[in-house]
Amino acid sequence: MKHAQKPNAFTIPVRIYYEDTDAGGVVYYANYLKFLERCRTEWLREIGHEQANLLRDPGIAFVVRSVALEYLKPARLDDLLSVSLEVEKITRSQIFFRQHIRRANAAAKDGWDELISGKIQIVCVNAAQMKVTSIPAPMRTQLEALQ
Repeated sequence: MKHAQKPNAFTIPVRIYYEDTDAGGVVYYANYLKFLERCRTEWLREIGHEQANLLRDPGIAFVVRSVALEYLKPARLDDLLSVSLEVEKITRSQIFFRQHIRRANAAAKDGWDELISGKIQIVCVNAAQMKVTSIPAPMRTQLEALQ
């Protein structure tokens, strides 16, 4: 059920389970960060880069540098959400994403309720030293071609 809309975009489905909700029966705010992370991880996998392999060779990891989220509407138990990303910009060592979490709604103008909207910045680090490093050139070239 995951699919790419355009080269710089990617979407996965996420079902809401009881464990994702708080005492009020809505998704606990921090869990949205997990859903966004899953989307970025699956996007990397889809374009041929599993994070475990990147850790081994060339010894890099992508870590979150900043997050800015708007919480617009709550998700609830059993909702099926669409978690998406768009690559906005790639630099020598960073990737900037625009991410959304939506729920289908036939009554909505575009067929979706926007639940979460945000900007996430990740940075490439040397996994052993946890210091910023360049995205390996072949990978950066591949990523830049997606823009």
